[in-house]
Amino acid sequence: MNASIRRLLSAVGVLMSLVGLGTFGFYTLGHGKWSVSDCAYMTIITLSTVGFGELSNMHHVPWARALTVALIVSGVGALAYVQGNLTALLVEGVIGQAFRRNRMRKHIAELSDHILVAGAGSTGRHVIEELVATQTPFVVIDRDRHRLEALSQELVGGKMLYVDGDATHDQALLAANIKQAKGVVAALTHDKDNLFVTLSARSLNPGARIVAKVIEDEVGPKMVRAGATSIVSPTMIGGRRMASELIRPEVTEFLDQMLRDKDKNLRLEEVVIPTGSSFAGRALKETPIRRETRLLVVAVRLADRSFLYNPEPDFVLEAAMTLVVMGEADQVVELRKLAGEQVS
Repeated sequence: MNASIRRLLSAVGVLMSLVGLGTFGFYTLGHGKWSVSDCAYMTIITLSTVGFGELSNMHHVPWARALTVALIVSGVGALAYVQGNLTALLVEGVIGQAFRRNRMRKHIAELSDHILVAGAGSTGRHVIEELVATQTPFVVIDRDRHRLEALSQELVGGKMLYVDGDATHDQALLAANIKQAKGVVAALTHDKDNLFVTLSARSLNPGARIVAKVIEDEVGPKMVRAGATSIVSPTMIGGRRMASELIRPEVTEFLDQMLRDKDKNLRLEEVVIPTGSSFAGRALKETPIRRETRLLVVAVRLADRSFLYNPEPDFVLEAAMTLVVMGEADQVVELRKLAGEQVS
């Protein structure tokens, strides 16, 4: 339960306890002279400091007026406590929420080269977890605000950027700053929704890489024609994984441990060598890849789009080549910085 709500309930509990105590006190002091309802009424108007009038013959009842004075003093404090907590709840709930939304919009507007995740369901959650693990900036779009808030608290301590809306609508995509995004993941439940997201995303950002989830096999070609760069079928991947568990269990376990080890956070990643990089024109052994990042270069994608696996130390790197490396996510971030350094 929210801390503000707990404080408000506590304040209300104090006030109700005073009402009960005052009612019991008047009834006891009056020895049945006043009804319970009259005693309760007297207590309420006293606590609220309204005070229309005393109970009949109160001045003849010992300690009745003393109890009234004590209730007045206590009531002022109790009501102030309730009002203060109620105001705090409204400020934190309405004004605070509006402030957080505006701050989130500002952060999203400042993003560039981020990933847009459409859908925070069972598939989208795993996408988000991987983006968090690899320190990749992203924005999530989903219609379920409570799901978004829960994911944000669970995965990134409430710091996740998201848009509460329908990803099939252009307004939601624009709110997620799609025009500056470098990639889009369409991970909604139904193929037709992912098709809408793909069409809209491609029209709003022609250069973005779009990966779409596909359930039905026959939808795959349509998704590609709609603008998807690549498609992913969870059922196909699941079937292949089940076969791998039988055919190559050790390899499967190695990959699982690599992805699930929270301490090492190992990943297979790609690093592009930009134009003007200090790596261009240098042999692999001359670069600081192994020395400063301890990453293993598994393969290199050449200019003709073919792969060279396990390159030799004397292999000369060129601009626009892509290194496929294995190692910790933090070290991949460091390698991208090193590879981006310009030749002086």
